[in-house]
Amino acid sequence: MSRQTVGRYMTGMPHLIQRHESLLAAHRAMREHRIRHLPVLHGRRLVGIVSDRDLHLVETLRDVDPRVVRVDEAMTPEPFTVGPGASLLRVARSMARGKYGSAIVMERGRVVGIFTTTDALDALAGLLESALTRGRARGKGTTGTAAPLESARGARSVTVLRGRIEGRSS
Repeated sequence: MSRQTVGRYMTGMPHLIQRHESLLAAHRAMREHRIRHLPVLHGRRLVGIVSDRDLHLVETLRDVDPRVVRVDEAMTPEPFTVGPGASLLRVARSMARGKYGSAIVMERGRVVGIFTTTDALDALAGLLESALTRGRARGKGTTGTAAPLESARGARSVTVLRGRIEGRSS
Protein backbone atom coordinates (compact mmCIF):
# COMPACT_ATOMS: atom_id res chain seq x y z
CA MET A 1 0.00 0.00 0.00
CA SER A 2 1.37 3.42 -0.90
CA ARG A 3 1.89 6.01 1.81
CA GLN A 4 -1.53 7.45 2.60
CA THR A 5 -1.67 11.18 3.34
CA VAL A 6 -4.18 13.51 4.91
CA GLY A 7 -4.20 15.58 1.72
CA ARG A 8 -5.83 12.71 -0.13
CA TYR A 9 -8.79 12.57 2.26
CA MET A 10 -9.14 16.11 3.61
CA THR A 11 -11.97 18.45 2.76
CA GLY A 12 -10.30 21.08 0.63
CA MET A 13 -11.09 24.78 0.79
CA PRO A 14 -12.99 24.61 4.08
CA HIS A 15 -15.38 27.30 5.21
CA LEU A 16 -13.70 29.79 7.53
CA ILE A 17 -14.85 32.46 9.94
CA GLN A 18 -13.23 35.61 11.28
CA ARG A 19 -12.68 35.81 15.03
CA HIS A 20 -14.73 39.00 15.42
CA GLU A 21 -17.89 37.47 13.91
CA SER A 22 -20.79 36.51 16.16
CA LEU A 23 -21.73 33.06 17.41
CA LEU A 24 -24.94 33.49 15.42
CA ALA A 25 -22.88 33.92 12.22
CA ALA A 26 -20.95 30.74 13.07
CA HIS A 27 -24.22 28.82 13.61
CA ARG A 28 -25.56 30.05 10.29
CA ALA A 29 -22.41 29.01 8.42
CA MET A 30 -22.45 25.57 10.03
CA ARG A 31 -26.11 25.01 9.25
CA GLU A 32 -25.87 26.35 5.70
CA HIS A 33 -22.83 24.25 4.81
CA ARG A 34 -23.75 21.25 6.99
CA ILE A 35 -20.44 21.28 8.87
CA ARG A 36 -19.40 21.06 12.52
CA HIS A 37 -15.99 22.80 12.54
CA LEU A 38 -14.88 26.26 11.45
CA PRO A 39 -11.26 27.35 11.41
CA VAL A 40 -11.08 30.84 12.93
CA LEU A 41 -8.96 33.53 11.34
CA HIS A 42 -7.67 36.94 12.32
CA GLY A 43 -7.23 38.47 8.89
CA ARG A 44 -5.50 35.64 7.02
CA ARG A 45 -3.81 34.06 10.06
CA LEU A 46 -5.26 30.98 11.78
CA VAL A 47 -5.98 31.71 15.45
CA GLY A 48 -8.32 28.90 16.46
CA ILE A 49 -11.15 26.55 15.66
CA VAL A 50 -14.76 26.58 16.77
CA SER A 51 -17.06 23.57 16.72
CA ASP A 52 -20.79 23.27 17.05
CA ARG A 53 -20.15 21.77 20.48
CA ASP A 54 -18.13 24.84 21.53
CA LEU A 55 -20.98 27.11 20.46
CA HIS A 56 -23.58 25.15 22.37
CA LEU A 57 -21.42 25.05 25.50
CA VAL A 58 -20.85 28.81 25.54
CA GLU A 59 -24.49 29.50 24.82
CA THR A 60 -25.55 27.56 27.93
CA LEU A 61 -23.82 30.19 30.07
CA ARG A 62 -25.99 32.88 31.62
CA ASP A 63 -26.33 36.17 29.74
CA VAL A 64 -24.80 34.92 26.49
CA ASP A 65 -26.41 36.51 23.46
CA PRO A 66 -25.23 34.68 20.29
CA ARG A 67 -25.86 37.86 18.29
CA VAL A 68 -23.34 39.76 20.41
CA VAL A 69 -20.77 37.23 21.67
CA ARG A 70 -17.83 36.83 19.31
CA VAL A 71 -16.45 33.59 17.91
CA ASP A 72 -13.08 34.16 19.59
CA GLU A 73 -14.83 33.83 22.96
CA ALA A 74 -15.95 30.28 22.11
CA MET A 75 -13.06 29.03 19.97
CA THR A 76 -10.25 26.69 20.92
CA PRO A 77 -6.98 28.57 20.39
CA GLU A 78 -3.95 26.80 18.91
CA PRO A 79 -5.83 24.09 17.00
CA PHE A 80 -4.22 20.84 15.87
CA THR A 81 -2.63 21.50 12.47
CA VAL A 82 -0.90 19.28 9.93
CA GLY A 83 0.43 19.57 6.39
CA PRO A 84 -1.28 17.91 3.42
CA GLY A 85 1.60 15.42 3.15
CA ALA A 86 1.20 14.26 6.75
CA SER A 87 0.79 10.53 7.26
CA LEU A 88 -2.85 9.50 7.55
CA LEU A 89 -1.86 6.93 10.17
CA ARG A 90 0.01 9.43 12.37
CA VAL A 91 -2.69 12.09 12.11
CA ALA A 92 -5.48 9.61 12.90
CA ARG A 93 -3.54 8.37 15.92
CA SER A 94 -2.88 11.92 17.14
CA MET A 95 -6.55 12.82 16.72
CA ALA A 96 -7.63 9.73 18.66
CA ARG A 97 -5.12 10.28 21.48
CA GLY A 98 -5.85 14.00 21.76
CA LYS A 99 -9.59 13.51 21.24
CA TYR A 100 -9.50 16.09 18.42
CA GLY A 101 -12.55 16.31 16.19
CA SER A 102 -10.47 17.72 13.37
CA ALA A 103 -7.06 18.69 12.09
CA ILE A 104 -6.63 21.89 10.14
CA VAL A 105 -4.49 21.31 7.07
CA MET A 106 -1.99 24.12 6.50
CA GLU A 107 0.40 24.85 3.67
CA ARG A 108 2.75 27.85 3.57
CA GLY A 109 0.91 29.45 6.50
CA ARG A 110 -2.51 29.16 4.88
CA VAL A 111 -5.50 26.95 5.59
CA VAL A 112 -5.90 24.59 2.61
CA GLY A 113 -8.19 21.99 4.12
CA ILE A 114 -9.68 20.34 7.15
CA PHE A 115 -9.51 16.68 8.09
CA THR A 116 -12.36 15.67 10.37
CA THR A 117 -13.37 12.43 12.05
CA THR A 118 -15.88 12.04 9.20
CA ASP A 119 -13.01 12.27 6.70
CA ALA A 120 -11.07 9.71 8.79
CA LEU A 121 -13.99 7.28 8.69
CA ASP A 122 -14.32 7.80 4.94
CA ALA A 123 -10.59 7.01 4.58
CA LEU A 124 -10.98 3.90 6.74
CA ALA A 125 -13.93 2.69 4.67
CA GLY A 126 -12.01 3.28 1.45
CA LEU A 127 -8.94 1.45 2.70
CA LEU A 128 -11.00 -1.51 3.93
CA GLU A 129 -12.90 -1.65 0.65
CA SER A 130 -9.64 -1.55 -1.27
CA ALA A 131 -8.23 -4.40 0.82
CA LEU A 132 -11.38 -6.44 0.25
CA THR A 133 -11.17 -5.81 -3.50
CA ARG A 134 -7.49 -6.83 -3.54
CA GLY A 135 -8.41 -10.00 -1.67
CA ARG A 136 -11.10 -10.85 -4.22
CA ALA A 137 -8.69 -10.15 -7.09
CA ARG A 138 -6.31 -12.73 -5.62
CA GLY A 139 -9.13 -15.27 -5.61
CA LYS A 140 -9.89 -14.77 -1.94
CA GLY A 141 -13.60 -14.08 -2.08
CA THR A 142 -15.95 -13.53 0.81
CA THR A 143 -16.80 -17.21 1.11
CA GLY A 144 -14.29 -18.03 3.79
CA THR A 145 -10.91 -16.57 2.96
CA ALA A 146 -9.98 -13.25 4.48
CA ALA A 147 -7.84 -10.41 3.18
CA PRO A 148 -5.51 -9.34 6.02
CA LEU A 149 -4.72 -5.69 6.71
CA GLU A 150 -1.62 -4.97 8.74
CA SER A 151 -1.99 -2.78 11.77
CA ALA A 152 0.53 -0.06 12.41
CA ARG A 153 2.35 -2.04 15.10
CA GLY A 154 1.91 -5.45 13.53
CA ALA A 155 0.69 -6.73 16.90
CA ARG A 156 -2.78 -7.40 15.53
CA SER A 157 -4.09 -8.01 12.10
CA VAL A 158 -7.49 -7.02 10.92
CA THR A 159 -9.36 -9.23 8.53
CA VAL A 160 -12.29 -8.58 6.31
CA LEU A 161 -14.57 -11.61 6.17
CA ARG A 162 -18.05 -11.66 4.64
CA GLY A 163 -18.22 -7.88 4.84
CA ARG A 164 -17.51 -7.80 8.59
CA ILE A 165 -14.41 -6.56 10.37
CA GLU A 166 -12.93 -8.90 12.96
CA GLY A 167 -9.77 -8.54 15.11
CA ARG A 168 -7.48 -11.57 15.32
CA SER A 169 -4.26 -11.92 17.36
CA SER A 170 -1.20 -12.51 15.24
